[in-house]
Amino acid sequence: MIRFDAVSVRYEGAERPTLSGVDLTIPEGELVLLVGPSGVGKSTLLGAVSGLVPHFTGGRLTGRVTVGGRDTRTHKPRELADLVGTVGQDPLAHFVTDTVEDELAYGMESLGLAPDVMRRRVEETLDLLGLAGLRDRPIATLSGGQQQRVAIGSVLTPHPRVLVLDEPTSALDPAAAEEVLAVLQRLVHDLGTTVLMAEHRLERVVQYADQVVLLPSPGAAPVMGTPAEVMAVSPVHPPVVALGRLAGWEPLPLTVRDARRRAGELRDRLAEAAPGGRPEAGTSGPAGAGTAPARTAPERPDGPLPAAPDAPGPPLPPNAPTRSRSALARLFRRAPDEAPAADPAIGGTAAPAAQAERLGVRRGRVEALRRVSLTVRTGETVALMGRNGAGKSTLLGALVGMVEPTSGTVLTGGLPPHRTPPREMVRRVGLVPQEPRDLLYADTVAAECAAADADAGAEPGSCRALVSELLPGVADDTHPRDLSEGQRLALALALVLTARPPLLLLDEPTRGLDYAAKARLVGVLRALAAEGHAIVLATHDVELAAELAHRVVILADGEVVADGPTAEVVVSSPAFAPQTAKILAPQEWLTVSQVRAALGGGA
Repeated sequence: MIRFDAVSVRYEGAERPTLSGVDLTIPEGELVLLVGPSGVGKSTLLGAVSGLVPHFTGGRLTGRVTVGGRDTRTHKPRELADLVGTVGQDPLAHFVTDTVEDELAYGMESLGLAPDVMRRRVEETLDLLGLAGLRDRPIATLSGGQQQRVAIGSVLTPHPRVLVLDEPTSALDPAAAEEVLAVLQRLVHDLGTTVLMAEHRLERVVQYADQVVLLPSPGAAPVMGTPAEVMAVSPVHPPVVALGRLAGWEPLPLTVRDARRRAGELRDRLAEAAPGGRPEAGTSGPAGAGTAPARTAPERPDGPLPAAPDAPGPPLPPNAPTRSRSALARLFRRAPDEAPAADPAIGGTAAPAAQAERLGVRRGRVEALRRVSLTVRTGETVALMGRNGAGKSTLLGALVGMVEPTSGTVLTGGLPPHRTPPREMVRRVGLVPQEPRDLLYADTVAAECAAADADAGAEPGSCRALVSELLPGVADDTHPRDLSEGQRLALALALVLTARPPLLLLDEPTRGLDYAAKARLVGVLRALAAEGHAIVLATHDVELAAELAHRVVILADGEVVADGPTAEVVVSSPAFAPQTAKILAPQEWLTVSQVRAALGGGA
């Protein structure tokens, strides 16, 4: 169905080709997973299938790519629309209409399908993806995960023979991701649809794949094989594979079920390492700290904060003010002429970094938050979790002052953020939004870093050191638009971290990041927490929460339904438990690094 013959792609100004001499054949009716570190060319390979490369992106493509017998060099994307459906990393760039139902119908209308066929397929897709309750909603009012489901649905309704999906579950909660993957598997098995999908959260998808294509590095030849064959050699792999490698299991398990069947001996060894079957606090990060039961709304957490873990991090600049140069960036950076003297309410132990009391937010007909009470203390890392549309991003917006409460109170650094001038608030809080491009406006990575250093009053090179820590190998003259979605996110994070805000808010911070980049991010955030910075991250990444968070707060329909130590909250949740916890339950091990430390560094 899809064939690459000696395909190379080089973008203008690039020192080396992004893809070089790729020979690849993808059969009809298979789900093929494309994996590899960030920036190796996965999105370029997908774009070559849909015709976006080079017709839309530019650059030079040599060799030949054929899809269903059509040569993408001579067929533009619109001439492949009846054959190939594409969803990119950014759902917002995909939409052409205003409401959910109209967006689902647009592709079919463009192909001239009959109205009765369009109506039936729209209804089927609404039910398949759990969108029926959103059919009349404006797309702009949806959460990031809801928008991603709409984008996927809009390419399903025309019934293309080939689906090309770039990070299709990156903004989805675990349950929604399973629903989408189940739909894709049904299309493959029942209709013979060919699915080519790039994804970094391999713990979600590898078990669904018929074959896996690994791009090990930029320009390197792809490696194709069964999931077990490729995972045995892949530098990127899910926790279940990492645990299998540590324990010496052969063949490597790809699912929690397979791993649990082999984990009896490992559980016995871990029970001896940690009496009672419970990992000792501090064995690897904060996940094992604290044994109090999970709290439910509306109580607020109290008691001593678990000790922040010691972990190496990059050199960070001294706390300093910053000047912003765009309307949105003013919310995230500091003004140099308004830096206050040291304030014990910021980063100190006398007052919480942020506090909400019975907070309510209404957006039109939607009650986004209801009676939310939350306290975030200095040095604490809190993970906000919950299904798409639960109110996580709205809560972050309220903490930074972008969203005005309808009821209740919210204080950040001792001030009500929605009533405080942005230049005053940016000394107290920094936000990395879901869309990193909102913070990027320079032409090169070097220019972004220089501006961030100047804004923060930091030593020249401070931001660049953070970028090198999070994104090794990215050249100074690279344009931010030429970075992958995960790389742009890491760059935006480095810009905000340069100013070292006392309270750091992160909205889906691992979207588009591979496992190595995520590990580097964890190291940076641990170092900040150890220095007393408070961190709140809204995430669907259960592995990140297990690795990093002291507490997990679960939201549902705008309300707090659970709030407690990470181990207590996630182990008891089928949806939010990490793979290691599921494999080794009832013991409360959350991460492979915890297990490795308990075994003395090896099995």
